[in-house]
Amino acid sequence: MTRVPPMIPLPVGEVRLHDARRSTHTDVTLESFSLARTPVTGADGERPWSGVTWFAAIHWCNLASAAAGLPHAYVVERRTVRWDVSSTGYRLPTAAEWEFACRAGTGGPTYGDLADDVDGPQPVGRKVPNGFGLHDMLGNVWEWCWDYADPARYGEYRSLRGGGWADASWHVRVSARRDLVQHWRRFLDGPERYLRHLG
Repeated sequence: MTRVPPMIPLPVGEVRLHDARRSTHTDVTLESFSLARTPVTGADGERPWSGVTWFAAIHWCNLASAAAGLPHAYVVERRTVRWDVSSTGYRLPTAAEWEFACRAGTGGPTYGDLADDVDGPQPVGRKVPNGFGLHDMLGNVWEWCWDYADPARYGEYRSLRGGGWADASWHVRVSARRDLVQHWRRFLDGPERYLRHLG
């Protein structure tokens, strides 16, 4: 099992989420939480763990929790996953938590220099972090979130955030989202970035 990256504590805060299809905005208040400084890496310990389904990410969270002596965040029964919100174990961020963490108190669509001519996911932690000290939030790989994308329109699709190394700049923005069936690997670069609640 790959190691859990160092965790960075983030403060209580608020984030405004935009729904382009419904042309609505939702203000979300968040409790403090800790987020991994980088995406989880693969066997080489440098590049993001890629080609990961949402279900595999959920399973990894529970394995990481067990290894740390923490209660599982997820109860898994075949293809049904229930989040135990009282758990202090590792889990995926919600879309609101991910966007709050990526924005780090700013209002712009990006942070830092994202211009690269690369042929695959890059080693994590090499670029300047955002204002919270988080690396690779944008432009390296897409990252799974807990949330369903839009059940009324996409059914069981889950949300990915962050944009990938091969994406046009339009997708490499704080508010950009990709939606994917939870068991698909096709077109998926992204791993996951784990979270734990504080307190």
